[in-house]
Amino acid sequence: MIALFINWVEGEDTVPVPEKDSPSRNPGREKRHSTKVSNRVGSSSSHTKELTLLYDVLSVVVCLTVICALLVTVSWLPKFGSSDNPAENEVYTRYVESELREAGAVNTVAGMILDYRAFDTLGESNVLFVAVVSVIILLRADRKGKNHTLNLPELATTPEEKPDDEILRFSARILIPAVLLFGIYVVLNGHLSAGGGFSGGAILGGAMILYVRAFGVEKMEKIFTFSTYKWITFGALMTYTLLKTWSFYTGANGLESGIPLGKPGAILSGGLILPLNICVGLVVACTMYAFYSLFSKGGFGNGQ
Repeated sequence: MIALFINWVEGEDTVPVPEKDSPSRNPGREKRHSTKVSNRVGSSSSHTKELTLLYDVLSVVVCLTVICALLVTVSWLPKFGSSDNPAENEVYTRYVESELREAGAVNTVAGMILDYRAFDTLGESNVLFVAVVSVIILLRADRKGKNHTLNLPELATTPEEKPDDEILRFSARILIPAVLLFGIYVVLNGHLSAGGGFSGGAILGGAMILYVRAFGVEKMEKIFTFSTYKWITFGALMTYTLLKTWSFYTGANGLESGIPLGKPGAILSGGLILPLNICVGLVVACTMYAFYSLFSKGGFGNGQ
């Protein structure tokens, strides 16, 4: 029973399939064997129904347990806006009053997520990378280690199968440069006003998707392949990690980091916030295009 349940959860067939034997000269023996197989199949089907019912019941129980735990937790929280609310403490006061002096960013939100809570943002960026890797593993992509290209099968590489929508190509020629420029502006301007790596990276990723839809995968492969994706993502995450590791190490030990904050309001200001925004933007842009490619064709490479 337990073995059947484990097999069922793992997606394996719990009902034995009778093997096809060679023709036998003993019809009576074949009949008895067929009867035994039928009995086993019927018994396994019954077990499968029981396991399905058990699975449904356990799912409902787990969900109700989690819901009850969350409701009990919420009931113990202080009322919103009350004077003793833990959210109203010295943390947000420190952000508002000291962020410009300590982080050097005009945008307080950018200073908070890329200076005070920079490792938290690093974790979010790694989540994007791990998500792409998980999808590749689940789709069994690139099993033989060949064709390291980030192309799409529906945008075939043969000339007659390239996108032939002239309106789309004409519109893309006008839109893509403007979208790329705006995405770069949002990334580089994140420490000065609303924007940053996540929003700017999403804009850049959208421009990449529009390009491959309009002009086909062959042209995209000239500037962006699976290898390009790996090295850009790896380089951005490692750069982010090394920069903030140095910053936190020196800060925790009372040492001078040697990283100038710059003049608040200037493009070269905010300490490490600008390069960190660039790293996050690269990861987000590559992740968006990678997800589009993977879910469009089911994996990396031609026909894989």
